[in-house]
Amino acid sequence: MPQQVKSPDSSSIGQSHMHVVVIALTAALGGLLFGYDTGVISGALLFLREAFHLSPTMLGVVTGIALAGAAGGASVAGLLADRFGRRPTLIGTAAVFVAGAVVSALAGDLAVLLAGRLLVGIGIGGASMLTPLYLAEIAPARERGALVSFNQLAVTFGILGSYLIGYALASSASWRWMLGLGAVPGVVLAGGMLLLPETPRWLAEHGHVDRARAALIRLRGRGVDIEPEMKALRADLGSKAQTRPESRLGHRAARLPLIVGIGLAVFQQVTGINTVIYFAPTIFQASGLSSASAAILATAGVGVVNVVMTAVAIWLVDRVGRRMLLLTGLAGMGVSLCALATAFMMGSGPLLGWLTAGSLAAYVGFFAVGLGPVFWLLISEIFPLAIRGRGMSAATIANWLSNLVVALTFLDLVDLVGRPAVFFIYAALTFGALLFARALVPETRGLTLEAVEALWVARAKDETPHDPESREAIPTPAA
Repeated sequence: MPQQVKSPDSSSIGQSHMHVVVIALTAALGGLLFGYDTGVISGALLFLREAFHLSPTMLGVVTGIALAGAAGGASVAGLLADRFGRRPTLIGTAAVFVAGAVVSALAGDLAVLLAGRLLVGIGIGGASMLTPLYLAEIAPARERGALVSFNQLAVTFGILGSYLIGYALASSASWRWMLGLGAVPGVVLAGGMLLLPETPRWLAEHGHVDRARAALIRLRGRGVDIEPEMKALRADLGSKAQTRPESRLGHRAARLPLIVGIGLAVFQQVTGINTVIYFAPTIFQASGLSSASAAILATAGVGVVNVVMTAVAIWLVDRVGRRMLLLTGLAGMGVSLCALATAFMMGSGPLLGWLTAGSLAAYVGFFAVGLGPVFWLLISEIFPLAIRGRGMSAATIANWLSNLVVALTFLDLVDLVGRPAVFFIYAALTFGALLFARALVPETRGLTLEAVEALWVARAKDETPHDPESREAIPTPAA
């Protein structure tokens, strides 16, 4: 079992806390570009439909091709991150995103627009996987939940910013500016990552122990005792993690986190969140908000809820734990989706707009406090070091492919069975996700990454780890 990583004294915590927060906020800019493009397409679709004479199916293709690119980007990024490092791969994905944003903004015909959207998708797919991976590997265990969740907070700020920019540009139908401004967070991310170190875990895994020590000193700040963390790293490397059978994807101890990661990835999308993000203005128009500006402004209100509740999740995740937030959020999402479906069953009228807005806001709020940040946090924690890049890559690919299926089918499904039935279907899937999470998802609060790996090994042997020293002095409820 892994050795205890001793809690630093209060003066050391105070000395290093702000240092690591600043570094984490810089790295979390990957979430900002992810969020901006995810949100900006919802407003731009209202104008792309007219500019390129798009049918409902082609609207889905314009949205979906970025998602297909994201799945491809995630698959490549995992391999590159394991071979060349987290930092250079993240810089490369930012550059691809910037290129895609510029091409999309300059598109003169549909083919060029689709090419630009594909490049954007490759960039956000890589960033969506690499950002939480990087954050998890640089964060102290006792603060890992909050620091990794900065990524999701940056996503929500990106989404909200895209809504506000969409509203500001709606009156002039400036969809080119909407898409082109996405290059800004990409440039900022690449520049910020040039100033940050590679993760100590990746360096140590690849034999660069001295560089790992230097990176850890830089991350924690001078004067902070890093020896407990270095000892844990050396112990993990000394156990020959690369050759242990549980460090192969086919081993049962690796299959268990893979099932959890891919399962949560699929459920995060098939429960409908990106129908709200991508098509919220369309949904609001259907509920009676006829103008594009009004629909985008109402969507911005939902974006504010997303930001606020994600901030709440960051405050709670290292206090009440991942599992509690996940289960509570899923239950609230299911109830909110039932309310949204019921609102659409009531037909037209002024009340429908208010009920729709309230139900959507509640749904997004519960997602933002649970499944939204907790999914990305968990997949950065649950995979053994030797397969972490590939494991996260597999989960992220599943996430983007599920996202693609939902985006391509939502509008056609609405035409086929109607909005109430669609949202009842999403509600049923949400309650299915609740049962899945309750049965399989462990609590990882306070565990070192090495201890999480030991937890899966114990589960694979139908044992419960009895070593109380695997946590950083934080009492954690049993899974």
